[in-house]
Amino acid sequence: VSTQSTWGPFPVGYKGRDFNIKISKDKIAVGEKGKPAISDGKLFAPVDTEDSTWTLDKEKGEKFVTVTLFKKDQMQWWKCVVQGDPEINTQKVQPENSKLSDLDGETRKTVEKMMYDQRQKAAGLPTSKEQQQQNMMKKFMAQHPEMDFSQVKMG
Repeated sequence: VSTQSTWGPFPVGYKGRDFNIKISKDKIAVGEKGKPAISDGKLFAPVDTEDSTWTLDKEKGEKFVTVTLFKKDQMQWWKCVVQGDPEINTQKVQPENSKLSDLDGETRKTVEKMMYDQRQKAAGLPTSKEQQQQNMMKKFMAQHPEMDFSQVKMG
């Protein structure tokens, strides 16, 4: 669903205002104000900028910048965060086995939706988002019978 990257350590006295962090749909720049960026480049794949965030965390007397990026394509495994950074072999990643019942409510809901969408996609059927869009379009069409929708292609 998301990917996280951490940079640091930074002096304990640093505050959020001491950093210059920019996240766009396909680029990221992380650095201290007035200094060259620590990381600046094109992301491996597009992200949702509305949900992507960064935090300044303190651990063992030092501060770290943690950036959480929410991928547009949640099914895609990233080989790296910024293109040109060292890549990992995603084929060798062994995800932990876990039961849906082990997950908190929000995470479980997200995983179940992803599993549903994956099954729908594999069967050539619309995903939950596509179904939602189709329903919105049908509702709009019903509310506006005076409009010609003969050229509309759905699905």
